[in-house]
Amino acid sequence: MELTKEIKESIDKSVLCWLATVSVENIPNVSPKEIFNYYGTDKVIIANIASPQTVCNIKINENVCISFIDILLQKGFQIKGKAEIIDETDTEFLAMEKILSKMTEGKFPFKSITKITIAQVKRIIAPKYILYPETTEIEQIENAKKVYRI
Repeated sequence: MELTKEIKESIDKSVLCWLATVSVENIPNVSPKEIFNYYGTDKVIIANIASPQTVCNIKINENVCISFIDILLQKGFQIKGKAEIIDETDTEFLAMEKILSKMTEGKFPFKSITKITIAQVKRIIAPKYILYPETTEIEQIENAKKVYRI
């Protein structure tokens, strides 16, 4: 499955993504990730900054799910796929590190990256758009600004 222009734009507008993994005991773990981006046509990459449980879980079970939304627009995507931990010895590491390091401005060092190959994509939209189809994006943004006191 390929990343569309719309998904890439949504990633660009999202401040955080939430990465879900599962432990060997089948206990779910969801962790916020601030440094993430798309890579190539069908991958998402995430810097492993302070994520020992995430890394451990992926080494046990490669199936993951990430979600991200534009918090004001309240639209985004859920992506399911297979994850792999890329470390400094991997040939792809430098190319991925270059993309993610621009985002960290060198302030958050990382020695590994989670690379997710996309298998499934699902759109996320706030229930208000469904329950009240006349809701415009401008109205939703204004309402979110009030709720978040922006």
